[in-house]
Amino acid sequence: MAEQTAQNLIDDANAPGAVLRPGRAADPVPGNPESALNAAQRTAALQASESAGAESEQPSEPAEQQSGEGQSEAVDRESQGNIEQALAESKQRKLRLMLRQCDRVLLMDFDLLSMSDWPNNYQMAAARRSRDLWVFSALVAATIFLSGLTGFIPAWIAGGGFGAFVIILLLGLPFIRRIYTEKPSYLDLVVKRQRLLRDARKHVEHLEGKEGLVWQCARMSEYNPALKHPRFSDIVRLSEQRALARHLVRREYVRLYLIYMLEAEKGYSRVQQAFFEGNQEAIDKGWQSVAAVPAERT
Repeated sequence: MAEQTAQNLIDDANAPGAVLRPGRAADPVPGNPESALNAAQRTAALQASESAGAESEQPSEPAEQQSGEGQSEAVDRESQGNIEQALAESKQRKLRLMLRQCDRVLLMDFDLLSMSDWPNNYQMAAARRSRDLWVFSALVAATIFLSGLTGFIPAWIAGGGFGAFVIILLLGLPFIRRIYTEKPSYLDLVVKRQRLLRDARKHVEHLEGKEGLVWQCARMSEYNPALKHPRFSDIVRLSEQRALARHLVRREYVRLYLIYMLEAEKGYSRVQQAFFEGNQEAIDKGWQSVAAVPAERT
């Protein structure tokens, strides 16, 4: 019985399933059953250690791969954050520049540019008719007086014509005219129009300054597309040439400038709102280089 068991162990050791490690000599065939038993045990132990080593090496590769992917994702996330910060800083710088260049929009005087006291055409026509009647009456009285000097008409009629001529002239004087009527004369209305237009041009010159305001506010067309309307192209061009104020010789041009200023004021408020929102977002994300720092008070 013992010999049969030893023979079986020898056969198991010589079986094709035995594993030979490269670079290592094969196990010698034992001469007795005990050495065969030891050889079989060593072979089984080697197989078990190799399988355990293979199993222990397999999970390490995914762990290294996961750690590498995690590092690459962190690098990508950091680079993406740097790009976003750079874009936000560029945008805030652009908005800050527009706010600084167009801040004179807030100094606009609506009453001066709107010229609400501008005499309308009906008042001008009525005053012109009164002036024409006054001139015609004065000419008729003067004609009667001169006719009396030539002897064409009696002297008393000529004297009456002379008196009427003097009275008509006195009624046309401003300080006497205010006694019997409160309506302004045609000359008063013309002077009033010129004064309003002159004040509006001075205000436009103050707003434009040396650099020009309208063409700088044209950069805010991204926030107010109305600033790109073709009807504003002439005043934008004149503002860029620093010649806008002296070309506003009619009320229509001043009204066009006023409309542009109102649209620029809308765009300025939107730019200001976008700047504040971007500044708050930079503060929330911890971008100190993007966030605006208030100046120190002295």
